[in-house]
Amino acid sequence: MKSAQALSGLRVVGLGLAAAALLSACSPGSFSFGPGTGGGAQTMPTAAGKSFGRGPVHVALLLPLSGDPNLAGVGQSLANASELAIQFVETNPNIGENITVVLKDTGASTAGATQAAQQALGEGASLILGPLRADQVTAVGQVAKSAGVPVIGFSNNSGAASPGVYLLNVLPESEVKRSMGYAKKLGKKAFAGIFPTTDFGRIQEGAFRQAGADLGLNVRAVYNFSSEAEARNVVTQIVPMLQSGQIDTIFIPDRATAPSFANLLNEAGIAPGKVQFVGSADWDGDPSVLNTTTLAGAIFPAVDDAGYNALLPEYQSKFGSAPHKLATVAYTATILANAGSLANGTPRYDRAQLTLPAGFNGRDGVFRFLADGRSEYALVIKQVAIGSASVAEAAKL
Repeated sequence: MKSAQALSGLRVVGLGLAAAALLSACSPGSFSFGPGTGGGAQTMPTAAGKSFGRGPVHVALLLPLSGDPNLAGVGQSLANASELAIQFVETNPNIGENITVVLKDTGASTAGATQAAQQALGEGASLILGPLRADQVTAVGQVAKSAGVPVIGFSNNSGAASPGVYLLNVLPESEVKRSMGYAKKLGKKAFAGIFPTTDFGRIQEGAFRQAGADLGLNVRAVYNFSSEAEARNVVTQIVPMLQSGQIDTIFIPDRATAPSFANLLNEAGIAPGKVQFVGSADWDGDPSVLNTTTLAGAIFPAVDDAGYNALLPEYQSKFGSAPHKLATVAYTATILANAGSLANGTPRYDRAQLTLPAGFNGRDGVFRFLADGRSEYALVIKQVAIGSASVAEAAKL
């Protein structure tokens, strides 16, 4: 066994542990990190692309490294984190070196992702990590399924998930259920949601409605807006319901407009504290949200910062800059891929093992994969103060 941390969304085993507990299943003794049954000299197929690791099992890491500069920057940060995870494995005598990771550039297109996946499978990859965008994950999943190879993608769009194509990221359903559940715990009884008419808004609205059904919440109203005029009309409609006590909680996930709604409601006579605002994980670290006085006391879900903060100095020392927030995801995925019970199992990366109900402990805490490919993350609840946010409740699934 080892002790470590991991990516965004795991914590049951303990965030401060070293790399040994990093990806242990929450049930003690049910997850192997050692060399397992697949050790011994094997000949790796020749693979194109930068590689790191010395293990016999071929794992492909598909990331956007060219094309859109912003996307490529994120891709490179995730690649660097994966390299650090392999470095951790190589320097820890208690962890078997089971995999070699081969990095492949998807570019910014689905065609590029498809080509990278086909090349990886032709070179004998037993598992594909990535890509980043939902459309690319879907394209790669179609190729990998035909070869019987699982995918662990990094998109947060649930639509890209399917059996055998797992998403290692914080999904809207997971984050909204966490925050709504906490509001219910606070005694809130009547909910409304306000959503922009964008892809983000539609996804968040769907997650809100699902959380309401799952948690038995009294969802009194759902509003949509696509302009300032429509946003002001929403405020006009919702103020009487707040004043009469018909609504006590408003979900406003869009970080760009959340401050405006809080200010408009305040101007309409809804004093801070009269309503519980609930935001999304997208709020985390946003200066406009944190510096809006009318949002003081608002809550939102977030990945525990401990895993990222632990990775930060090591990453900066090796690469000279701070990692992207998603870097912890790639770190966790790499450690997970190296786990002996998965890499050396029969079959390798067996679905039953990947979807253990107890889950795994990653760089960001505890997570688990569901049979339909979605994931659930242990998230903290943060509360907005003026200029900052503090943890109101520790991480939990």
